[in-house]
Amino acid sequence: MTHTIRVVYCTQCAWMLRAAWVAQELLTTFQNELMGGGATLEPGTGGIFEVYADEVLVWSRKADGGFPDIVALKRRVRDRIAPGRPLGHADRAAVTPAAPDH
Repeated sequence: MTHTIRVVYCTQCAWMLRAAWVAQELLTTFQNELMGGGATLEPGTGGIFEVYADEVLVWSRKADGGFPDIVALKRRVRDRIAPGRPLGHADRAAVTPAAPDH
């Protein structure tokens, strides 16, 4: 199945480079899933920054309270286009090392 990513960004806020970086990260991580579909950038206005996977909104700056952490975004995209696919280090929970006993 062919999948697509669409990143909508605000031109008034000059967020094109951020949108391109997000698209690059997603294309790199999901290159097999996005083959034949790809990622597109869509200019918008009014402070918009949204990411869609297969036309389903997976991140909204307004609803989610800011820009996505790339690891969290990759998890959301994965859950939409490749459920069950491991993301390697992005799937590992942050573990705080215990203090040494003295």
